[in-house]
Amino acid sequence: MKIYFAGSIRGGRDDTEKYFALINHLKQYGQVLSEHIGLATLDSSGEKKSSEEVYQRDVEWIREADVVVVEVSTPSLGVGYELRLAEELNKKILCLFEEKEGKLLSFMVGGNKNIKVKHYKTLKEATDSIDEFLKQ
Repeated sequence: MKIYFAGSIRGGRDDTEKYFALINHLKQYGQVLSEHIGLATLDSSGEKKSSEEVYQRDVEWIREADVVVVEVSTPSLGVGYELRLAEELNKKILCLFEEKEGKLLSFMVGGNKNIKVKHYKTLKEATDSIDEFLKQ
């Protein structure tokens, strides 16, 4: 199975450790095409590639992916764009949202019937949601 994982880069890197843990969990199910999202060395300035290179590569990875798993707790324009593209390509999509005081899930994600959304409070709840989603 090929998995595309998305999480915020330029929108903020506060969840990097969580991304790393989720990506490592996903690896038991197949190849995570975008595993660099979990690297601590990747900061909010992004990669050392042009915008065009990143765009072309990521679009190709989304096309290639069997499923798309997205951590949406930190808002990101790029992640929203990737979600919409995945939806247009009829990909199976799971969005994970960490419930924290003062944080609200976007209506555009929460209201979309084509996206499976799972709220969680602990990393274990998030990985359990991944297991449930990928075993369907």
